[in-house]
Amino acid sequence: QVRLVESGGGLVQPGGSLRLSCAASGIIFSRDAMGWFRQAPGRRRELVASITNVGMTNYADSVKGRFTISRDNAKNTVYLQMNSLKPEDTAVYYCKALIYASWGQGTQVTVSS
Repeated sequence: QVRLVESGGGLVQPGGSLRLSCAASGIIFSRDAMGWFRQAPGRRRELVASITNVGMTNYADSVKGRFTISRDNAKNTVYLQMNSLKPEDTAVYYCKALIYASWGQGTQVTVSS
């Protein structure tokens, strides 16, 4: 059974930073590509960043240069470092093992002054 637990969200001012974490279980973490998605109110869920099992990364154009995805296979955890946050980054952020259908509960990120 796939289980994903996101944490690290919160309220931050524009220009600030947050680091999200996602602890995964029920999968062979070191084998699987992982992704971070987000969903803002009234909008579709979108892929923000992904990382392969060997650490190759890909980013949505809207976050390139500001967000960094990384993983620690020893801890079965994937991270999303978010810098220079903007109000339009406000959303619920979810992680996902890309070959599985399961989602975690998400973590709310709010960027506001």
